[in-house]
Amino acid sequence: MTLSIVIVNYNVKYFLKQCLASVFGSDRKLGDGSELELDVWVVDNDSVDGSVEMVQHDFPQVHIIANKDNVGFARANNQAIDCLSASRSGCLSADTTDTQTTGKPSNQAILLLNPDTIVEKDTLVRCADFMAAHPDCGGLCVKMVDGHGRFLKESKRGFPTPQASFYKISGLIHLFPHSRRVAAYYMGHLPDDEVNEIEIMPGAFLMFRREVYEQIGGLDESYFMYGEDIDFSWRIRLAGWKNYYLPETRIVHYKGESTKKGSMNYVYTFYNAMSIFVKRYFSGSGAKLFTALLHLAIWLRAAAAWLRRITARVAVPLLDFGVAFGGWILLKHLWEMYKGVGADYYPPEYTLMVIPLYVLILMCSSWLAGGYDRPIRLWRIVRGMGIGLLLLLAFYSLLDESQRYSRMLLLLGSLWTLTSTLLTRLVLSLCNAKGYALRARTRGATIVVGTTQETARIEALYTSMGMPSNHLTATDDYDPRHLQDLIRIEHAEEVVFCGQDIELGRIIELMGTLRTTGVEYKIAPSESDYIIGSESIISHDGLCIADLDTISTDTNRRIKRTFDFGVSLLALLLSPILFWPQRRKKNYFSHCLSVLVGRQSWVGYAGHRGVFSPSDLLPSASADLHERLMLRYMRHYRIGTDFTILIRNWNNL
Repeated sequence: MTLSIVIVNYNVKYFLKQCLASVFGSDRKLGDGSELELDVWVVDNDSVDGSVEMVQHDFPQVHIIANKDNVGFARANNQAIDCLSASRSGCLSADTTDTQTTGKPSNQAILLLNPDTIVEKDTLVRCADFMAAHPDCGGLCVKMVDGHGRFLKESKRGFPTPQASFYKISGLIHLFPHSRRVAAYYMGHLPDDEVNEIEIMPGAFLMFRREVYEQIGGLDESYFMYGEDIDFSWRIRLAGWKNYYLPETRIVHYKGESTKKGSMNYVYTFYNAMSIFVKRYFSGSGAKLFTALLHLAIWLRAAAAWLRRITARVAVPLLDFGVAFGGWILLKHLWEMYKGVGADYYPPEYTLMVIPLYVLILMCSSWLAGGYDRPIRLWRIVRGMGIGLLLLLAFYSLLDESQRYSRMLLLLGSLWTLTSTLLTRLVLSLCNAKGYALRARTRGATIVVGTTQETARIEALYTSMGMPSNHLTATDDYDPRHLQDLIRIEHAEEVVFCGQDIELGRIIELMGTLRTTGVEYKIAPSESDYIIGSESIISHDGLCIADLDTISTDTNRRIKRTFDFGVSLLALLLSPILFWPQRRKKNYFSHCLSVLVGRQSWVGYAGHRGVFSPSDLLPSASADLHERLMLRYMRHYRIGTDFTILIRNWNNL
């Protein structure tokens, strides 16, 4: 039997590498004694992290389709399936394809697999055997767990009826997770560890027969996200086939837990997908009811999300403003008493307008300097308010004499605003408010689980990153009780499993058993130079991907956006002078306007469009050096780098 596997990738090189390693490390012996042949395809949606080069170098047996744009999940999968249908052996790009036939037997099954997954050694053969033993099986999925070993409910889903969709998007499904009616979207009434016929399969692992594809066609490209797998699964059932859930084997789906399903982006994307679905499969009163229920659920979720977001964002600034403003009023009264003037010496507009304006300017300066970013850093607050005070003094000196109320009050009030803000942070820290800890947390130990040879290799990788060796503890004891004791004794915060020594199934079991310890899990694939976890990736060159890009911090994003906006505005205002020296005049205004409104940046980076890129510093360098320049730019971002790149390329806008 030949199984064709299609993986759509976008800027997740290390996840993809681990996924492919698990696929090619899978068992091949089928139940009937024959061998399972694999025909693996990767469709890359214009990644900039070196994914294509990695596949070409490390997995030459994989067919690659390298798109020049991000064409989306459905279309990318269809591209590979179309190549399978035409028996093509290697689509090197979206525009040029090798049409030579493979000469291999026709594939009997196709698997759509996410790049951020790892399959157990027996996953592929178990699925193939199950499909062979069940002639009515048109589609098949397996049990999925996240990077912490927790079961993912989307492993099995039901048809999104109006009621089921309403219960899901409104959040009521969480109140009755095992109800046949309320939890119908996730088929909560079916046991998680029991083989069952289901209605909808997840796109992260979706296996189907080739004849199913020939009968119903590929994925519907009108869906942006979340809907194409629902539509495809339902069409399988409409064609007379059955979809099955097979929990006897598992996969790890890293990103399952990180999807922000409470965000408005998810809510609206889900609604749009369901709108397409209802127009296709519902009619009359059913469609109207579905639409009405979805609208109601959307507004309920939107209101709750808006209230949470607003409360989280304004609570601390409002507290700062209230305490600071109250202090200014008290200082004003004390100053009036000291000067021996009446209580109404300062006019009402000073209290109602000038003082609030002073406080807001100081707070805005603190915000621009990162004073409201978390984790909190007191020096940002001091720096920001110091700059704010200088601005206030400069502004004060420009005012008319009649509007200069008191320079001393300005100084004392600014000092109080700074002091009260610092005291507020101290109180929040003492109350253990998240992100407001003033004392740096001592890093817990890392426990490496594996044989002596593998643990030594992992220790060397961590050491190369500058981590003190006393933070690493190696063990070859896989007993969960002993590991729990070790985690407690060492105050560990993460556990690294050596993939060469421990099978994925055993790792999943250990993650589930150790879940109550609260540690983070990582897996070090066999013979790899990287370690992958749900929240971070550690590579051989010392890069912790989750903490890699200082460019992603709130402060630097704010600085970068301010720089982009200011330069764009200046370029437009000075266009009568700056336009004529340009070598590509037709792009000048389009680039300026695009950056001005935030569609792109003057200097782009991984996943973010830009007029220029860090590689423009050395345009003749190799591709590998360009990648390193990009990583260094993201890790050590400075606004001066953007300025340098822009100046060097100014006449090429």
